Amino acid sequence: MSRKKQLIIPIFIPFGGCPHKCAFCDQEGITGNISLPGLTDVTATIEAYLSTWKGAGLKEVAFYGGSFTGLPLATQKSYLEAAYWYVLSGEIDSLRVSTRPDYIGQEVVALLKEFKVATVELGVQSMSDEVLALSVRGHSSRETVKAVGILKEAGIKTGLQFMPGLPGDTTETVISTTESIIGLKPAFVRIYPALVLKNTALHRMYLNNEYRPWPLDEMVSVCRKAVQLFKDAGIPVIRIGLQPTAELEKNIAAGPYHPSFRQLVEKG
Repeated sequence: MSRKKQLIIPIFIPFGGCPHKCAFCDQEGITGNISLPGLTDVTATIEAYLSTWKGAGLKEVAFYGGSFTGLPLATQKSYLEAAYWYVLSGEIDSLRVSTRPDYIGQEVVALLKEFKVATVELGVQSMSDEVLALSVRGHSSRETVKAVGILKEAGIKTGLQFMPGLPGDTTETVISTTESIIGLKPAFVRIYPALVLKNTALHRMYLNNEYRPWPLDEMVSVCRKAVQLFKDAGIPVIRIGLQPTAELEKNIAAGPYHPSFRQLVEKG
């Protein structure tokens, strides 16, 4: 049975809503964007994608990067209104946002429901509180469990992103995080191996010999185990590794990067 085509229209809000930079974070280097888009940018992006789309599958506007629900409520509402107009017109089927677990609460979820946001992706990164603390993440695993519960209760599809290889991670903590995520029963998972990006706190830790990036073969091996566990649990892994771009590759200082990382994991 063939998989239905789907159009994802990405709107990047680098650092939007983030209270601080995590040790590993360099949204500018990943996305190539350095400022929040204006409302005209949002509509222009949507129009551009729709004008070239010839498929008949689902069409979704996705607010990626930063922490969408950490933006001021008025800003969130403005972005959602701009995209929701296309849902009302029938040109777009649904909306999606990415955020942090500690930026999910009842007021935020009520706003997402008002604009028919169908999917929320949470940057979990790890379920080890030690790893989260060493990575300057700013929240614990408890917030993740709470956020998933709130979103599921609201009927919002929930995806989780995690990042094996952060400071303090071992094969055991990565597998433990995998098992904890499985216990939360997300709709899907993304796996982004930790990379050392230039001009981040992790880069400084690396230069000071305070952090050792995982070798590529070790990361492939642990991700292979994690993917199998997700597969056995019936949880789709929709991405393994960051999307390769010239901007990303220019900003990588060290770490288990490969432009075809998923293929390395799946061929074993």
